[in-house]
Amino acid sequence: MNSYALKTIKHILFRYSAFLWALLKPLGAWGVFLISAVDAAFLGLPMDPVVATYVYQNRGRFLLYVFLASAGSALGSIVIYLIGYKGGEELLRKRISPERFEKFHRAFDEHPFWSLMFPAMLPPPTPFKLFVLAAAVSEMQFGHFLLAIFSGRCVRFLVLSFLTLKFGPGFVQFSGAVFRRHFHWVLAAAAVGLGIWLLIRRAKLARKNSTAKRPKDSLGSQRTA
Repeated sequence: MNSYALKTIKHILFRYSAFLWALLKPLGAWGVFLISAVDAAFLGLPMDPVVATYVYQNRGRFLLYVFLASAGSALGSIVIYLIGYKGGEELLRKRISPERFEKFHRAFDEHPFWSLMFPAMLPPPTPFKLFVLAAAVSEMQFGHFLLAIFSGRCVRFLVLSFLTLKFGPGFVQFSGAVFRRHFHWVLAAAAVGLGIWLLIRRAKLARKNSTAKRPKDSLGSQRTA
């Protein structure tokens, strides 16, 4: 790519950013809510830079920005949920391969909440709207659907806010470029971490259930005696 093309791209991005901030500035903190809702419902907007800029400009209100961005993302996703719920399996099958459809189907059957919260934690280029469609097709409980997205986005924007406060908003662009370049490795590492956590959680639940059964078993043997 030559220098002229790079200058053109930078100019377009600068004009786009200026236009976006001109729209958001009169809204104050509610601008975070609005842009996250639009991002979740329709367009892919630069959420991370927007949240990072808000946090960096007013550090004392970073928790408010995290809450509004997460709530906006959850509510905006309702549009995709309704589309997926009405469109059914065929709508999702048209967008992904049969093998991937089976993976989505199996994941949402076994762990619906975590199958949505986990991708909600990840920044672009994670195909988050596909996961929202899969949740709708699997008829995930609506309250759990909203909570999973809100929780995942809270984790994402909290981490983003802490990194912004420590390293400045420029770190967001750098980390975003690294994430896009090594997306599959980052996704694989995160999936392994989640898998290990689920195994540990399952082992703890099994141990808890076994200890809860022991008093009943011993009581039954005493009555028999």
